[in-house]
Amino acid sequence: MNMTIDRRGASKVAVIDGEGIVIADVQDALDLMASARYNGDAHKLLIRKANITEDFFELRTKLAGDILQKFTNYEVKLAVVGDFSGYDSKSLRDFIYECNQGSRFFFLSDETEALDALHAAD
Repeated sequence: MNMTIDRRGASKVAVIDGEGIVIADVQDALDLMASARYNGDAHKLLIRKANITEDFFELRTKLAGDILQKFTNYEVKLAVVGDFSGYDSKSLRDFIYECNQGSRFFFLSDETEALDALHAAD
């Protein structure tokens, strides 16, 4: 896993890039948040959908809720970049829509759009 910091003024986004699954469970998410804070002084994260376990996108597992609750507790914002059109779950589509209406979590198809959303969120 590689982490780079995208800066715009005082805003810092830790951009996670790597092969395979980076977030498989709640502890992985906590470790990633800690790493971003320690190594990059960043409280905003961008990660690719491919780096998150598919269980996250099965809402009945409650993994997404558990992970996003940790991000909320530690005041870390998150953008997940990828193609979400392949999911038929209305619940997941609604979940993604609701997240994208706020300023804490984003599920977007374009990295530039995700960085813009994170840098604008304070």
